[in-house]
Amino acid sequence: MEELTKAELIEEIKHLISVDGTETQINPNYLEYFSHEELIEMKEDLLLKKVNVMETTKKYVDELYEKLTI
Repeated sequence: MEELTKAELIEEIKHLISVDGTETQINPNYLEYFSHEELIEMKEDLLLKKVNVMETTKKYVDELYEKLTI
């Protein structure tokens, strides 16, 4: 697997923490203070949270769909 540069990691994290893929709710300049390893861990945590939210949302939508089709 190709290792990302610090700048690439920061861009990916900024995208993951954004509301609509372009705008962040925190100052992304703070990310510059983290080490490369910390950024990798942060990205992995954000990806895991994103997957968990997607699974929870899917379950909710499935339950809602079942209730509405009855």
